[in-house]
Amino acid sequence: MQQLEARIDLGRIVSNAALVSERAGVPLIAVVKDDAYGHGAERVAHALEGRVRAFAVATVEEGAALRVAGILSEILVLTPCLCGEEVLRGAEYGLTLSVSSGAAFRLLLRAKAEYGLRPAVQIAVNTGMNRYGFRPERTRAACKEILRSGLNVTGCYSHFYAPAERGTREEQYLRFCAAEREIRSFFPGICAHLAATGGILAGRKYAFDAVRCGIALYGYLPEEFRGALPVRPAMKLYATVSQRGRAAGGGAGYQHAERDGMALNTLRVGYGDGLFRAGAAGAIGKLCMDAAVAEGDRPFGARKRILRDLGGYARSHGTTEYEALVNLTKRAVKTYV
Repeated sequence: MQQLEARIDLGRIVSNAALVSERAGVPLIAVVKDDAYGHGAERVAHALEGRVRAFAVATVEEGAALRVAGILSEILVLTPCLCGEEVLRGAEYGLTLSVSSGAAFRLLLRAKAEYGLRPAVQIAVNTGMNRYGFRPERTRAACKEILRSGLNVTGCYSHFYAPAERGTREEQYLRFCAAEREIRSFFPGICAHLAATGGILAGRKYAFDAVRCGIALYGYLPEEFRGALPVRPAMKLYATVSQRGRAAGGGAGYQHAERDGMALNTLRVGYGDGLFRAGAAGAIGKLCMDAAVAEGDRPFGARKRILRDLGGYARSHGTTEYEALVNLTKRAVKTYV
């Protein structure tokens, strides 16, 4: 197999979800955006269907793909729709859309008037991250307009930007509490959620009606909470030995060989597969676009596991498991166990 192989243990994802659910004490909204952080959104969603309250995706396209795959649970689209076509498609697939600003709301109104749509929506509140959401002082006015529009409001949410910092976390929590009370006065019975993985691990007071779990499902935790919960990585990566030989002529990939005649394997994996060029996969020196030269004597065609410590690999390149995961499987063949 020339492609990188990602072997994904769905049982581990289910076990990780159970650990998080027990810690949170409320139902989970499983975050499966960006192809479930590279693990395969459809397969992960099917494994978790019936075990979680809902799913969260980044775009209408991702949500529609889950519906086509047979997922029946609520699917929340976190990015506001950016055109009428997205509103129409989201409504037709029964997705829950985010209302995060006056402009996003007016787009929903135009689509409602043109197509007679009444999609389910959740109100996003900007408690300090300044990514999406109404400012808390705008919440009451926004709720009045949304109520008059007849849209079906099912929830409200916000997001911690520094969940490990108690002071900023508490400020956001108090802002969200005030906004949630305001929204509930217009729309009783909604589902309020604030905490993602970091907020879940910070304490149950931040749980509200549900929590959004992303990175912990896949076996990793935010750096500040490392070790706080015994989740286990669900993915292992394997590359194929595409050549076996000994160093001759002084080089080993884009670097000098340590010694003449050393045993070398070429692995069919490179930075074109989403790895960092500046060293990875046990390679000597820099990776090629589609190959890595490593010390070893495995036979041609053998499979070799790479990146056993994904966290260490990510940190050594100044990033996190989040970024590494979504990049590593873009060309990989996914197999499930």
